[in-house]
Amino acid sequence: MRLEGITLLDATEEAEQLARELIASRAIPPNAVVDAAHIAIAVTNRVHYLVTWNFRHIANAAMRSRIERVCRSEGYEPPVICTPNELMEASHED
Repeated sequence: MRLEGITLLDATEEAEQLARELIASRAIPPNAVVDAAHIAIAVTNRVHYLVTWNFRHIANAAMRSRIERVCRSEGYEPPVICTPNELMEASHED
């Protein structure tokens, strides 16, 4: 399904399982279920970049390394997690 040229990502059982593991392993706090789902859906749909302003649970140096570790331990390559500003800086380097 597309929304004006935007592909909608599937929220699969695989994504739900990864979200549960992100919380169980304390990569994401238990009160941030929606953030865990956001990450897991991006990961299981093989998104290359996860762009967010969520500094509390996603785009924060301490959380990023934990998230990446859990994703890899579950057999996934994590996306690059960054803010819109970081993504724009990277695109101007070319």
